[in-house]
Amino acid sequence: MFSKIEVNGQNAHPLWKWLKEQPNGKGLFGNSIKWNFTKFLINREGQVVKRYGPLDDPSVRTKSLSPHYSQVSQPQLYCCTLVP
Repeated sequence: MFSKIEVNGQNAHPLWKWLKEQPNGKGLFGNSIKWNFTKFLINREGQVVKRYGPLDDPSVRTKSLSPHYSQVSQPQLYCCTLVP
């Protein structure tokens, strides 16, 4: 179920390429995944709602998840962990 994949560059996994290309999936200082635990909130329609960096306050993430709890039983939050 889990395997090491690339999230940046030419060999990046297609899911991560797609997530970063979406209007709400772009990073603040460029589009690459900079560090562990970058997260993407995906709504029921499969659209990227928000991208969170590893330093984002967890309470902010919790607040932005609230409106989506009523739409789906479990919001999909995709996370990556970079391994050097």
